[in-house]
Amino acid sequence: MMDHKLIRIPEPSLMFRHEQTMEDPRDGLTLFGPLDKAKPYGVKVGVIGTRSGIDIYKRWVEWVQGPVFIQPPPPGRPPFPGFGAAFQTPWESQPLVELEVGDEEIDRHLYLDDRHQRVYGTVEVFTSRILRELKEEEDKPELWFVIVPDRIYKYCRPESNVEPAIRLQAKVQFKSVSKARSFYGNQSLFPEVEDAPTAYFYEEHFHNQLKARLLDAMVLTQVAKESTLSNIRREGDPGVASSDVRRQSEIAWNLSTGIFYKVGGRPWKVSSIREGVCYVGLVFKKDSSTGTTRNACCAAQMFLDSGDGVVFKGAVGPWYNEDTGDYHLSREAAKALGQMVIESYKKKAKDGRPPREVFIHGRVRFENEEWKGFEEAAGSETNIVGVRIRHEQNLKLYRQGQNPILRGLAHIRGRRSAHLWTKGWTPRIQTYPGRGVPNPLIIELNKGDASIETVLQDILTLTKLNYNTCVFGDGMPITLKFANAVGEILTAGPIKDIPPLPFTHYI
Repeated sequence: MMDHKLIRIPEPSLMFRHEQTMEDPRDGLTLFGPLDKAKPYGVKVGVIGTRSGIDIYKRWVEWVQGPVFIQPPPPGRPPFPGFGAAFQTPWESQPLVELEVGDEEIDRHLYLDDRHQRVYGTVEVFTSRILRELKEEEDKPELWFVIVPDRIYKYCRPESNVEPAIRLQAKVQFKSVSKARSFYGNQSLFPEVEDAPTAYFYEEHFHNQLKARLLDAMVLTQVAKESTLSNIRREGDPGVASSDVRRQSEIAWNLSTGIFYKVGGRPWKVSSIREGVCYVGLVFKKDSSTGTTRNACCAAQMFLDSGDGVVFKGAVGPWYNEDTGDYHLSREAAKALGQMVIESYKKKAKDGRPPREVFIHGRVRFENEEWKGFEEAAGSETNIVGVRIRHEQNLKLYRQGQNPILRGLAHIRGRRSAHLWTKGWTPRIQTYPGRGVPNPLIIELNKGDASIETVLQDILTLTKLNYNTCVFGDGMPITLKFANAVGEILTAGPIKDIPPLPFTHYI
């Protein structure tokens, strides 16, 4: 049996333009530029919002072309050099297309007392205009900026309620959500209520529902609040809070990196990632629309050694075990999902061959029958390994002095399990970007065989591939970081069969 030991996993380095490497993505972008060259025409954006929202967008894009910094720069939040300087890509403040929606058009739905009708109607204001524009215009934006007034964020979330003073009464056509769902799909003698149940099949969440309703048309979006983009004034200006100003460079880094990635560019990739390996995160989300508490949607997020990500929607089935609270696929469903992953990898591989290794990350242990399905999908050419990753709440380590333990510290518990601190003191940024004493992840090789130290290095590496933000590293690997977000979009409405889509459609 292997003795317990503490080791330090080296911090992964990232590769940028000209094959230059740095630990911090912000350093690499500032000094060398992104890994991928930009398209000659730059960022082709369409914008939809109120008149004030569109104007706010234009001012922010113009403002973010220059440097964004405060003095002194806070630890862990370096200055932003400007979009063109960081990404070597033109981004004009005048969008390719701008669609204006009226405040009264939004408010007609936004203050309804029925939350399902409220969110569905508000989302419809935006999605209907975008889809109509795509049918009518030949020169189409690659990305749509959806600029929403802050009141949409306030009233279009699952637990939100409208104050009585401004509340509007919705037309009630069904006594309950279950009644509406039972009506869905049936022929009606009354055409005026034929589409009425549709709203009750969608999650009452503006962001998730908007993404879900645009999946079929493969529309890429970036949703932003007006207040986020209007945060461009300086400390000392009337009514400007210092806490808002201190977030300006962070917002500029995060939004700009996400935009560059969504229009087809890779900001960076990990320089030391092993070729011929892909990583899969399993996503489960209960699907309440089917009338049973056991049914869930399963999907897989695949990430390649290139940094690309693809999401596959698997079958909806009775994957939830009410006794244990765990999700498990049947052998047939696991095989079908695994085959989609392998085939997609082969299409993207230069030699058309399957991966040498596939690491499947999950939050629970894989069952034997479930694992047999994945093994059958992998075949004899691919080594497949199941890794359980979860937060450890019962272990704390302390070091002498004021700083917490180092990011990358690992406690090897045996040949098949270890603790890994993905959060901790980070020498490069001279800070611990967190609160309290950091907790580790507990890593367990549940199925298959691999070196535990290799698995730990891979997981630390995957904390640096979140292109939706621009930070030194996340606490969870990208395979599981957005599991809930992807699952919520896939179950946010009655989404039919969709092809494997890039990860950009879900963030």
